[in-house]
Amino acid sequence: MLSNDKINLILAFVISFILSPIIVTRLKKLNIGQSIREEGPESHLVKSGTPTMGGIIFMISTVLTLLIMRNHDSFTIICTMSMILFGVLGYADDYIKIVMDRNLGLRAYQKLIGQILLAIILVFVYIKNGGDTYLYIPFTSMKLVNFGILYYPLIIFVIVGTVNSVNLTDGLDGLATGVSAIVLIAFSAILYGMGNVNNSVFGATLTGALLGFLRVNRYPAKVFMGDTGSLALGGAVAAIAIMSKLSLFLPILGGVYFAETLSVIIQVSSFKLTGKRVFKMAPLHHHFEAKGLSEPKVITRFYIASVILAIIAILGII
Repeated sequence: MLSNDKINLILAFVISFILSPIIVTRLKKLNIGQSIREEGPESHLVKSGTPTMGGIIFMISTVLTLLIMRNHDSFTIICTMSMILFGVLGYADDYIKIVMDRNLGLRAYQKLIGQILLAIILVFVYIKNGGDTYLYIPFTSMKLVNFGILYYPLIIFVIVGTVNSVNLTDGLDGLATGVSAIVLIAFSAILYGMGNVNNSVFGATLTGALLGFLRVNRYPAKVFMGDTGSLALGGAVAAIAIMSKLSLFLPILGGVYFAETLSVIIQVSSFKLTGKRVFKMAPLHHHFEAKGLSEPKVITRFYIASVILAIIAILGII
């Protein structure tokens, strides 16, 4: 007999798979197309005009599945809330880019302030619902350590960092979608293995929705998730990590996210300090493209890296 998380995964996949072409058609009619930055790879210029804001597909599919399956526990509600709130922030960014025709969307400081405020709200809701300041330490037989007052700035940093890292990873067709599906299913496997079966449901549901979304987001993408989707995904992943006390597993499990972010930090810092670039282009996925790897090959290699990191993270609970 199928467990709840497997049923949710399958149902979310079916809903997302069916909804995907319908919503893509609607986005095309509304002329919601992505502008491609000229400083990016030249091969990406042909993608200009591809519908964006497709993240609403897996968000709607996730919420519908949770409602149909009556998953109303606090873990699921808080994770869903985080996904939606960060998705709304991303929607505002996409709306400004497309409707108001301002290619950069929200100012960097506006987006950062919004992310910090939402991170504070998420931490507050978690604590008010019985959460504490303990975190599991990887590779210590799941030892719990109380971080006390240091917990709050650390977790706010983790949330904002995760959201921005997922956003940076969303630069190739299906890259953030596939990597996030791997991260989420690994989180669900860890929680299931810890005996927190109910807590594994949200991650499994969102995984199914993402797999269905790949119908239209895989290379060559018929739709991009936009900041609507990437910020929602970041908010969902961060919420799962916080609610399950597994935030310190994120640098391992979400290693691809953080490699992307680190490449940008190194590139910018190096150029400002020395006038030289370490990478041909940043984020990291564009570096490999600039070295001659085709987009599908880069995506496949990042997927493989994510699977390896997921296995390492799972071993970290032993």
